[in-house]
Amino acid sequence: MHFPLEAFGAVSASNPWTYLVFGAIGYAFGFTLEMAGFGDSRKLAGQFYFRELTVFKVMFTAIAVAMVLIWGAVGMGWLDFSQVWVNPTYLGSGIVGGLIMGVGFIIGGFCPTTSLASASTGKIDGMFFMLGGFVGAFLFAETQGSYDHWYNHAGYFGRLTLDQVFGIPAPVIVLIVVCAALFFFWGSERVEHAVAGKNLAAEPRIRKFGAAGLLAAALMVLLIGSPTLEDRYQKLSFQRTETIEQENAEALTLTRVYSADEMLAQRLVFTSPAEAFKARYNQAVKPIFLDVRRESDYNLYHIADSISAPLESLAGRVPELLAEPPGNTVIVTISNDESAAVAAWKLLVASGVPNVYVLEGGINRWIAFFGKEDSLLQPLDHAGDDELGYAFKAALGSRYPSCAPDPIAHEHLEFDPRIVLQLKRDKSGGGCG
Repeated sequence: MHFPLEAFGAVSASNPWTYLVFGAIGYAFGFTLEMAGFGDSRKLAGQFYFRELTVFKVMFTAIAVAMVLIWGAVGMGWLDFSQVWVNPTYLGSGIVGGLIMGVGFIIGGFCPTTSLASASTGKIDGMFFMLGGFVGAFLFAETQGSYDHWYNHAGYFGRLTLDQVFGIPAPVIVLIVVCAALFFFWGSERVEHAVAGKNLAAEPRIRKFGAAGLLAAALMVLLIGSPTLEDRYQKLSFQRTETIEQENAEALTLTRVYSADEMLAQRLVFTSPAEAFKARYNQAVKPIFLDVRRESDYNLYHIADSISAPLESLAGRVPELLAEPPGNTVIVTISNDESAAVAAWKLLVASGVPNVYVLEGGINRWIAFFGKEDSLLQPLDHAGDDELGYAFKAALGSRYPSCAPDPIAHEHLEFDPRIVLQLKRDKSGGGCG
């Protein structure tokens, strides 16, 4: 995995040919919609009366082919799926929105994108539908504040995919979806024949070869499988820009690429207690402290506003961390020393979570740095590996003074900066709508 530091817009501006690629893709998409008959509202609305199921077949084909290509590329190591934007699941608003769009589809005969394709070919109904879409978007934007909380929180599941829902490996899901698609394609043709008297003998034979090829590709994806977290970890690479001071010469700026193990060995992902503390008051970053210790240790003492995420259950939080946090979010893993925090770092970066760091020295060093004058914290003579090095008279959680140090008293802390924001994948749309 590679984290370039340039913004995508800057890359596009430096290479204007990319805009031609965007235009070509858009043209091909519109051309495909028109060739499939998606510019005809009668053809589109016909699916709801089981007379014309072209929309169903085209969209299901697109889904099946995309799944095969994506997970084939993942299995071959060409694509990191964690860096692919997946629209977060909002079950409540998704159901209501689907019902509204479905009713509009039946009445108007279009979805938003197909209305654009229809309008571009001069069809009046497509133009009116497109105009109605703009009016509806305006009204939605003006009234969203009245139901914003429900809209953004009802049934929110974050980044959720079928393999997570059913607990089945993604390649198996691909095969199941492809088999289901082929079955429904066969069934839809029988429905069209029964309802609209469609002549099945007139259907092109090439569709059978396409179905066989799609099934073979799905079986190949299953055979290849998906890379394990360990495989993904070994392929990780991080790009960092470094400045080297030279005697009697200008400073030299170099860009170096490190493996994950090199990042750990050179301690480039370890942030000091001072830097982690100052990050809380730095508007350029949004720190999230993940405390991966046992719950009992967390209850004894933890940094203010840190989140308890025991290492054994941390994998379950990955979809949430991948969903849609701000691009300046920085995650700091915390353990008593460093062992569990480093294991958490490996798990998160291998899962594709960006901007992950380890609290240097863990809670023990945090207390040594900020809690020197706290009489309630007594250092122990001996502590095991990644064990608390202090005795606590009470389990006060984050109510010890050193859990939330005074920012004014520590205004002039000095530290060697380690936190560098990495480029995060951008949101993107997709589908007919």
